[in-house]
Amino acid sequence: VLRKASDYDLRKYEENKILAKKNLVLCKELVTVHKLEMKLLNAEYTLDRKKIVFYYKSEERVDFRELVRDLASRIKTRIELRQVGERDGAKALGGIGFCGRELCCSTHLCEFDTISIKMAKNQKLSLNPTKITGVCGKLLCCIKYENKNYTDLKVGLPKVGSRVDTPICKSCKVVDIDILRRLVKVSEEGKYVTYPMEEIDDGSNK
Repeated sequence: VLRKASDYDLRKYEENKILAKKNLVLCKELVTVHKLEMKLLNAEYTLDRKKIVFYYKSEERVDFRELVRDLASRIKTRIELRQVGERDGAKALGGIGFCGRELCCSTHLCEFDTISIKMAKNQKLSLNPTKITGVCGKLLCCIKYENKNYTDLKVGLPKVGSRVDTPICKSCKVVDIDILRRLVKVSEEGKYVTYPMEEIDDGSNK
């Protein structure tokens, strides 16, 4: 941080956003003219307006030298084209997630953490790809938010498939667990019964 933004800086920032959108339209027109296989996502100026950065996605390497020359001759400033991945693309475009809120990546996430399918399994989430992937096609960033809590809450709970003692049954098979409420469902005398963990003896105290 160099200093607090002044009113002049804020006005310049808003002016830059308007101008960047205008030049994004221009760039899209030139991309069509040059028949380039690239999808423009966003554009932004540096505060001093000495450089404008165009963000794009592409499945292959793009030779945009002619495009840059045309842009530079019209915009009269330094041009940078920056290729981004799927998550950065979603961050640039923005949108609404399954939760009904704006995408985390475009509102408050400054960097992308590693998300794994193991985290989804740890939270007993549906492994249906349509339910655990975001608009970027990658695993939802929010899967990591509560993963540590689930890991901590699972401590002391029996595993599905293990055997435990209940108040009326010895060596009952665990068929399911409710991690948040710490409930254990067992197969007991031909039916399923759920007990709070306090009433379960998994042999750890023997």
